[in-house]
This record gives sequence, C-alpha cells and structure tokens, in this order.
Amino acid sequence: MDFRVNSWCLLLFVFLVLPSTARSSEPRQLVDHEKLHSRQDNIGSTYRLHNHIHIAHYDDPSSDIDPSILQSSVVFNLKDMKIGKKLVIYFPKKDSSTPYFLPRDQADSIPFSLKQLPYILSLFSYAHGSPQARAVEETLRSCETVRDNEETKVCTTSLESMLDFASRVFGISEDDDDHPTLLTTTFLTDQKSSFQNFTVLETPKEILTPKMIGCHLQSYPYTVFYCHTQKGGNKVYKISLAGDNGDKVDAVAVCHLDTSEWNPNQVAFHALGVKLGDPVCHFFPPHGNLVWVHTPTASSS
Repeated sequence: MDFRVNSWCLLLFVFLVLPSTARSSEPRQLVDHEKLHSRQDNIGSTYRLHNHIHIAHYDDPSSDIDPSILQSSVVFNLKDMKIGKKLVIYFPKKDSSTPYFLPRDQADSIPFSLKQLPYILSLFSYAHGSPQARAVEETLRSCETVRDNEETKVCTTSLESMLDFASRVFGISEDDDDHPTLLTTTFLTDQKSSFQNFTVLETPKEILTPKMIGCHLQSYPYTVFYCHTQKGGNKVYKISLAGDNGDKVDAVAVCHLDTSEWNPNQVAFHALGVKLGDPVCHFFPPHGNLVWVHTPTASSS
C-alpha cells in the first residue's frame, strides 16, 4: 500500500529533512559524493542494549564516559515515574553531520542489500575497511537479520516507506481520515550537556495506543531508520524533566512490561536490579529516535 503523503506528512518531512539540508532552495543531485562522504565522516556509531532497545550514540569528543554507563543511564523502573524522582540520563547532542532523507524514487534507485555492499561502497567512495564502510555493512546486516516472531521490523530509506510501514502496523487504509502520530523527545531549552541528573517535574502521562512503533536512525550515507514493533505489553509515556544545569525536556519513554524473551545477560537487568521478565522502561533519546502511536489520548499514569 502506498500511503498518501498529505499535509501532516509534509510537516514531518520538514522536521526530518530541512534542518540537515540548511533549508536550501537549490535542487540537489541524486548522489553528491563529496557532501555525503563529508556528512558520514562524523556520524557516530549506533549500538543496542539488545534487539528491543536501540540507542543512537553520536560522537562527543568531550565525553570519556564508558559506553556501558551510557547504556544503563537511559533505563529506569516503573516505580521511578513519580514527581520529584531524580534520574541520571544520557541524552546525546545533535550531530550536525546527520544526512538527509531521499525521496522514495531516488532511494529506491540505490541498491540497499548486503549482497550489493561492494557496489554501494564504490558508489559513495568509501574504502573497504574504513569506518564508513564498516558502518554501512553493520546497518545492512542489521536490516537483513531475521528477528523472532515477537518483533516486526523494517529499515525505511524514505519518508514514504516509513509511513507505509506505520499504516500497515496500525491497520490504516489509504482512504482513512486518521493517521499515526509522531512523538519525539524534545529539549525546550538549549541543551547544555549530554549527561546529567534530571528531575521528574509532573506526573508522567500515558499515551493510550494499541500499538507503538520505535524508529531509530542508522549510520548510513543517507537517512535510514530501523523501525520495529513488538508483541506484548508496551506502554508509552510523556515525561517532563528538568536537568540540574537548567535543561528542560519533554521526554518520550517506553515501558516493556514483559521481558521474559529478552537476553538474560542484558545490561538493563543489572542496571535496574531486576530479573528476566520484569518490566523495563527506557527513554527515547532526541535526534534520530522516533515513536509512532495511533490516535493517542493523554491520561495520568
């Protein structure tokens, strides 16, 4: 199904595309090798807590924080969602080199397959074994990995393909008037630091939705999102936070109520002092992490 890109979609297109293209009115070529290579040079690695939680980790030269600490500093317990609770959270700063979404016809004209890796590296002038080449290979491999029956996933190479996936998951037809709603973690002030203490300001609000989709930006020459949804109980929340240094954040968080199928060695269990099967909550960092819900309604948790 080719989901229509109407006015609400165009707003998303502006949100995702224009900041990284400097709102230029000049037409751009299908593949500008120099620009794409330059943009990719500084894209940080993408790592995962496990195949349910994805965190976009952007390079921060000023940070010497151990990655395992960063992983554990986005997870929290259900009982932590209360006014006045202090949480240590890592929210990476925006990477100015993040590439742009290609229109569907352009994205579909470029091979996106591990079998075509040599051609893709040649197309973008990436040397075999370079950091850029390894990032491309890792993204393609992740996108082609078969997940278990509990997860439905796709790697979207265009805005249109992301909306198509959302419409299939939520059962929205082309003629329906309703549409998915996009949620993102947003800084209400200029972000001063990536790693700090945050205090919960208000009672978290649950977003009532039958299903949710998480989309996570991947390391690639142009914008690719890994989008996925899992079976089982998942709850989505909006949480108002205030940092010790004055940062104000409207954060999006997801709580997985049944983790019995997760890796028992997953770092979240150790960080929270819980066991396999117990609920685990985590924030969606800003800049490249999206949550789609269907006709949400806010209510106090």
